[in-house]
Amino acid sequence: MAVTGRPAWIDDELFPFESRFADIDGHTFHYVDEGSGPTLLFLHGNPTWSFVYRDAIRSLRDEFRCIAVDYPGFGLSSPAPGYRFLPEEHARVIAAFVDALALSGVTLVAHDWGGPIGLAVVEEHPAAFDGLVLANTWAWPIGAPHVQVLSHLMGGPLGRLLIGQFNLFVNAMIPAGHRLRKPTDEEMAHYQRALDSPARRDASATFARRITASRSFLADVEAGLPDLASLPTLIVWGNADIAFGSSELRRWEQIFTDHRTVVVEGAGHFVQSDAPERFAAAIRDWHTHPTTGGARFDPPSGS
Repeated sequence: MAVTGRPAWIDDELFPFESRFADIDGHTFHYVDEGSGPTLLFLHGNPTWSFVYRDAIRSLRDEFRCIAVDYPGFGLSSPAPGYRFLPEEHARVIAAFVDALALSGVTLVAHDWGGPIGLAVVEEHPAAFDGLVLANTWAWPIGAPHVQVLSHLMGGPLGRLLIGQFNLFVNAMIPAGHRLRKPTDEEMAHYQRALDSPARRDASATFARRITASRSFLADVEAGLPDLASLPTLIVWGNADIAFGSSELRRWEQIFTDHRTVVVEGAGHFVQSDAPERFAAAIRDWHTHPTTGGARFDPPSGS
């Protein structure tokens, strides 16, 4: 079922932002655009949408222009006919969105699939971006056996059936990706209802398979990373992630020479939702007090 506007099930207290819609390459593309100041472009992963950044946006919008998007097929965005939900397609849509809004001086804030998708856009449009915030993500072909097994299982016929019929990725991964707090029933409903039919869940199942099936795309993104190595970069890392661990964190630190790392102790995969005050405070502090060279910091405790 296509999403044609802001649905009645959205709780205006949980998601207190104006929903904006644009026609981007034939897609009905949903985004929020809150506040003013330096621009932060928030890209989500799987199986989430801009809702996952809601508390961070609420905290940061007094000092930053916070733009958070939903890929076609996720959240409140609807895909054009024939869209296959491939990461390279998402990257082209995000690039067209950046062009449509004539964005410049942007700091990319990327989590999970937002990393390779967003970095592909930065590699193609370097003049539009001034910095990076990377949170529990990757941007290269994955060789870890447990991730490959998960990709084949969840993206294969059985996994696609379970996702399509039971919304398994939302119902299992959202709770598993929070370690410091438990998502409320109301929050879970906003993830469940955004993918409320087997047809809507195809985008989530495709992402699961593409972890291994998109090796070529991921290798291309990886090849372009040295050209971005001098960009000021903040790495915010939940160290109780079930997907990405210390090896991915170290790799990011090796790639970006001008980085700051904030490790959020005990936070799960969805660090921006699991520890939103610390996530927002890390961005605010890094932007206000930039550092040169690589460094690790204790996470700021306040918002």
